[in-house]
Amino acid sequence: MATVTSAAVAIPSFTGLKAGATTRVGTAAKVGSTPTPMVAGVKASLKEVGAAVVVTAASAILASNAMAIEVLLGGDDGSLAFVPNSFSVGPGEKIIFKNNAGFPHNIVFDEDEIPSGVDASAISMSDEDLLNAPGETYSVTLKEKGTYSFYCSPHQGAGMVGKVTVN
Repeated sequence: MATVTSAAVAIPSFTGLKAGATTRVGTAAKVGSTPTPMVAGVKASLKEVGAAVVVTAASAILASNAMAIEVLLGGDDGSLAFVPNSFSVGPGEKIIFKNNAGFPHNIVFDEDEIPSGVDASAISMSDEDLLNAPGETYSVTLKEKGTYSFYCSPHQGAGMVGKVTVN
């Protein structure tokens, strides 16, 4: 899980800025030491913008844990394959299998090639349940670390197999 610590976040400081700077032609620049209300307002606004950037970045990092990977069922070239056929995800990351070409397809996890204690039937589609139309999806979230092998039962003999590693 991604975490954000105060050491990882730097908010710029504008305390070194001097207000009331004036320049005259033919003379040296003169800098006043009293902040004007406008510069103080700009200083506060910049700090607010910095804080907003930090909050947005932290939200994106935390949201990335819930992001999904999409695996196409059938290649754009008509091949009977998972695209990609080998990939890694984090525990709890959603995997979306999406019908692309050469359907019908399904996703079956090989009970002999998944981490021990994981129920293959709980994460697999049944042999009878098929994705029959373009764009249809099947999603699964794997929580146990390890390597999982899967296949499409109608096209396993044609080499439509894949592997996912949960890190």
